[in-house]
This record gives sequence, C-alpha cells and structure tokens, in this order.
Amino acid sequence: MRPGFGGPAIPVGVDVQVESLDSISEVDMDFTMTLYLRHYWKDERLSFPSSNNQSMTFDGRLVKKIWVPDMFFVHSKRSFIHDTTTDNIMLRVQPDGKVLYSLRVTVTAMCNMDFSRFPLDTQSCSLEIESYAYTEDDLMLYWKNGNDSLKTDERISLSQFLIQKFHTTTRLAFYSSTGWYNRLYINFTLRRHIFFFLLQTYFPATLMVMLSWVSFWIDRRAVPARVPLGITTVLTMSTIITGVNASMPRVSYIKAVDIYLWVSFVFVFLSVLEYAAVNYLTTVQERKERKLREKIPCTCGVAQPRSMMDSSYSDGEVNNLGHFVSENGEKDDRIMVQLALSNERNSNRRKSQRAYVSMRIDTHAIDKYSRLIFPAAYILFNLIYWSIFS
Repeated sequence: MRPGFGGPAIPVGVDVQVESLDSISEVDMDFTMTLYLRHYWKDERLSFPSSNNQSMTFDGRLVKKIWVPDMFFVHSKRSFIHDTTTDNIMLRVQPDGKVLYSLRVTVTAMCNMDFSRFPLDTQSCSLEIESYAYTEDDLMLYWKNGNDSLKTDERISLSQFLIQKFHTTTRLAFYSSTGWYNRLYINFTLRRHIFFFLLQTYFPATLMVMLSWVSFWIDRRAVPARVPLGITTVLTMSTIITGVNASMPRVSYIKAVDIYLWVSFVFVFLSVLEYAAVNYLTTVQERKERKLREKIPCTCGVAQPRSMMDSSYSDGEVNNLGHFVSENGEKDDRIMVQLALSNERNSNRRKSQRAYVSMRIDTHAIDKYSRLIFPAAYILFNLIYWSIFS
C-alpha cells in the first residue's frame, strides 16, 4: 500500500537526466531516448535509527518488496530497463524514511511530426510520464526542482538535427473511466540540418533543370541531340523524387521539398515540350517552303535584263500572253519564262514569301526567348521559395 494510505496524496518528486537521444525516425514518427529516471518520496515505514545519519543503498531485489511509484511512459511504443550486468536499478533510503529510486531506461515514444516544411522544418517532441494507477487524490507527481529537474549530456547530438532546447511542463490528464492524473512532460525542440538535403536533393535538381536549358542552344535540326537530353533530365528528376519519397512517411499533404522538386520537374518537362513545338513549327515551315517551290517556275540559267528589275518598261510592252514585244515588233524568247506569272500570281507569291519569312522568325524566336524566360522564371521561383520556407 502507498505511504499514508487514507490520508492526503503522497508527493513524488521526479528528475531526469537524459543520457542520449539515440534516433529520430520520420517514417515511424517516433524517437528513442535513454535516460536516468529518479523518484523522490518519503515512506516513514522505511525509517531506521542511525547514529551517523548515513543512508542505506539497495539494488533491484528490494524494489519488489516495497511500494514504489508505478510510473509509465505515455504513448511509448517500446521501453526497457537496462540489465547489464545486473538490473540498472538503485534504491537509497535515508534514516528519516526519504527514498531515492533511480533506474536507467531506454524508451521509444511516439512523436507527431509535421512535414509540411520538410526539410526546412522544426520538430517538437515530448516524453510524457504518468502514474498508471494512482490519481491525483493518491499521488501528486511534480518536477522536483522545476526546470532544473531536467539535465542533459552536453555531448548529445544527432546527425540530421540540431537540438535547440529541453524544457519541462506539468499538466493534468483526464480519463473518463478513472479520473484525473498528474502528467510530466519532457519537451525538446529539434531543427533539421539542411546541408545534407542541399547536397542530395536541391543541388542535383537544380543542375538537372539547368542541364535541360542546354537544348535551347543546340540546333533545332539536331533531333538525336535534343531529344535524349530532354528524356534524360526528365528521368533523372523522376529518380530524385522517388528517392526522397522513399525515405518519408506517406503523408496526405504536400511537403516543401515536393513543391521544389515538382516545380523543377515541370521546368524540365516544359523544355521537352519547347523542342516539340520548335520541331513541329519547323516541319510546317519546310512544308510551306516546298509548296512555294512547286508553285514558282524555275528561273535557273535564264538571263534577266536590267529592264526586268524596273517597275516600268520603256523599251516595250507585255502582251496578254506574257511575251515581251520590242518597239520593232520582235519577240524576245529569252525572257518569256520570267514573265509567265500574271499580276495576281505575283501578288500571291509576295504574300507567301512574307508568310515564310514570318514563320522562320517565329520558329527561331522560341529558342531565343526560352533562353531568357526559363532561367528568369526559375530564379524567381527560387527567390520566392527560399524566402517563404527558410
């Protein structure tokens, strides 16, 4: 039975020394911690006379024969008391009945993490200690020295996280079937190191986007050069996205790294579509150019008199058949081919030539403008992204 049964609640002070923070698992959303858990209370039934006021120390065998607080870790998944070479339990009793009960425990507890800003996130986790059977009417659980009740080893460090602070809090927990219980919290805040993800995720993704821009400087007719380059960058981005998500829990919301990788993937994919547009317009241009060549008769090897370049012909007239008639009435067969087109056909030819020139300019402009628009848009996206999440 607890000390002072039937009377007021027995006060039990607690202090903790954190030996190590072993691991943080994003996939399982938990953490593993090794700590020294110490309890302080007074049991007058254990008092004894002593001439020199020295305390008595016992091992774990006596614990099974006396009353000790029934503490447990709320939301713990696994926990155990170290037993090498014997059970790591210590009981120290003073002559007036004050008891110190200490044990070395490793516990794996749940930590609800928010990955909406991953990997630029800060996580807050807590280890909760509570009595399993005794309500606040029987046992008053408190931190023995306030915030000073929590001690940490200065050598505690994690590969991916920076431990910002440890602190303690106390609250009441209510269970509808059993009542109110005192609950102690060990709170700690972790900030993730970004350098690892800069090297493994952000930097390769940025290089892939920049590599996709190389196709804008390659000749549009070099299909074997531009198509494999675009496909390679798309597949590499897909591999990076898959690798990042494989080490993360399947959450139902978008993470910060997802935004960066998917926007980068869209930039790479658009560079492939850009070449598809350039190739299509080039094909249309060449088709129109062939039609123009079929409509216009060949002028190869035919002499073009100077008078033909003029808008007016002072030396003669052009009859309805398109033959050049000199002043003396003689026909000049040498320039008959040059004047075979009617005025309407000449007008259509000029329109086709203007359309051809316009099409050539537009096709080249796609690559020309892409060299500026793509880098400018990606730089703007990076400025907005890092200003929001950093």
